[in-house]
Amino acid sequence: MFGKVLVANRGEIAVRVMAACEELGIETVAVYSDADRNSGHVDYADEAYNVGPAPASDSYLDQEEIVDVAQRAGADAIHPGYGFLAENAEFAARVEAADDLTWVGPPSDAMETLGEKTKARTVMQEADVPVVPGTTDPVDDPAEVRELGEEYGYPIAIKAEGGGGGRGMKIVRSESEVDDALESAQREGEAYFDNDSVYVEKYLEAPKHIEVQVLADEHGNVRHLGERDCSLQRRHQKVIEEAPSPALDAELREEIGEAARQGVSEAGYTNAGTVEFLVEDGEFYFMEVNTRIQVEHTVTEEVTGIDIVRWQLRVAAGEELDFAQEDVSIDGHSVEYRINAENPADDFAPTPGPLNTYRPPASIGVRLDHAVGQGDDIGGDYDSMIAKLIVDGEDREHCLERSKRALEHFQVEGVHTTIPFHRLMLDDETFVSGEHTTKYLDQDLDEADLDDAVEQWGSEPDAVTTGNAAETAALAVEVDGKRFDVVVEDGLPQAPAGGSSGGSSGGSSGGGSPDVAAAGAITAEMQGTILSVEVAEGDEIAQGDVVCVLEAMKMENDVVASTSGTVSSVPIAEGESVDMGDTLVTLE
Repeated sequence: MFGKVLVANRGEIAVRVMAACEELGIETVAVYSDADRNSGHVDYADEAYNVGPAPASDSYLDQEEIVDVAQRAGADAIHPGYGFLAENAEFAARVEAADDLTWVGPPSDAMETLGEKTKARTVMQEADVPVVPGTTDPVDDPAEVRELGEEYGYPIAIKAEGGGGGRGMKIVRSESEVDDALESAQREGEAYFDNDSVYVEKYLEAPKHIEVQVLADEHGNVRHLGERDCSLQRRHQKVIEEAPSPALDAELREEIGEAARQGVSEAGYTNAGTVEFLVEDGEFYFMEVNTRIQVEHTVTEEVTGIDIVRWQLRVAAGEELDFAQEDVSIDGHSVEYRINAENPADDFAPTPGPLNTYRPPASIGVRLDHAVGQGDDIGGDYDSMIAKLIVDGEDREHCLERSKRALEHFQVEGVHTTIPFHRLMLDDETFVSGEHTTKYLDQDLDEADLDDAVEQWGSEPDAVTTGNAAETAALAVEVDGKRFDVVVEDGLPQAPAGGSSGGSSGGSSGGGSPDVAAAGAITAEMQGTILSVEVAEGDEIAQGDVVCVLEAMKMENDVVASTSGTVSSVPIAEGESVDMGDTLVTLE
């Protein structure tokens, strides 16, 4: 077994991996960006190293730096968690090629084959797994996309090869939408996955999203651990997941499980992975393989009793799975609720801010995966997750009743959260009956119900915190990039009133007050990065026109004009970071 593992991630998944390492007697190494100096995963690890500035491209996605840190720290292996570099075959190959380092994940060649959707479709077709009609080669010509639209019939989906979670996927309902959708899917693929290749497939209108957890070792053993139902989604982002699915009968459950097992076996896959399917009218179709641990792996662990992350480490260390397929059984029901800093009444817009109150529930049937505490900030640099609340019960009905208790006692103040939404769902007839599809939230849920839920169970964000200065102060210092915690007696020195303790004083990025918006200004409603600017000085625009695209907490948001007018100034550029309240475009 490994002696020391570097976890190339942050937040709750980093802590989850470290917990498994701790139980196996493995020391842990955290990496962190400037924005994460005081984050929970940094405190949990045995040692921690700074890997760069807040932007993920300069820190958590810096392959060379992360491998270098692993070697300097004397780590034996690297576990990528999910997101960031977890499905990057190039990074896996870099780790595999490094001296004395093991990649905790599938082989890089299997990741390349199954991680790129077009190659994965080919593999699954050869393994006799049903696939959604679509292309097996990348497309980059709008004319070709239009031809496919005519062949399959609209709507069609343009998907980034390296995509997932709805990122890099655009739904096209008519020929006129092709050009913009293709460009947007390619742009998101490049921005999030460093791969602008896309493919096209028929878009199913109202399917169930079913995924099967698999584990495979290096000795030829492949097991599936049953399925999860991830159909409750908002803009293709999962919000509630459960195991087992309420929509499958025993026969279909067995067919899907065996299809997943056979598909990854044919690909020479090892370690943990997830095979995702769409189910409609009793038929199932392969969608993609996630070559990593999933956010929602928790519910599978709860109903099977199998520690998936622990097995990731054991498999990577060369151990053999010690259970047969017939030994895997499903006991009870489990549901995961993603507790995010988002406002359900405002189209689930991210609401970064301080956790002035953070009191999660406890007691029987409740599991909490998180890396935050009261007083921490949920920043705008990464995703909006606060915690994952996992509830289990004897059956689905019992689990949902127990969930009501858990969510009622989950107290968060300082930011909007998705808790009101989850409480609403537990009284929603369609969800409670298990009849929801991937389209339910976006097409059928009454927005007024969300407004009422937030008003009844939510709290208004409060960016102000108070407190008296302590006599001593904890301080994190770095020596050659490695983090050390020290205590300063009599508190830290304070900057003079009205003065500065150093650093930039110009603009909102320097830590001062936000820029005051000019008259006629279109301002940023959240912190983020400008992905594209759609207007120029002198342009005539109408109400509802897109003026720029802003990426915030891994979501691409169109910023639209609220009135018509002439563009008088555009003080932003592609790639720039902006804060809430910053002027994006000024109209006359």
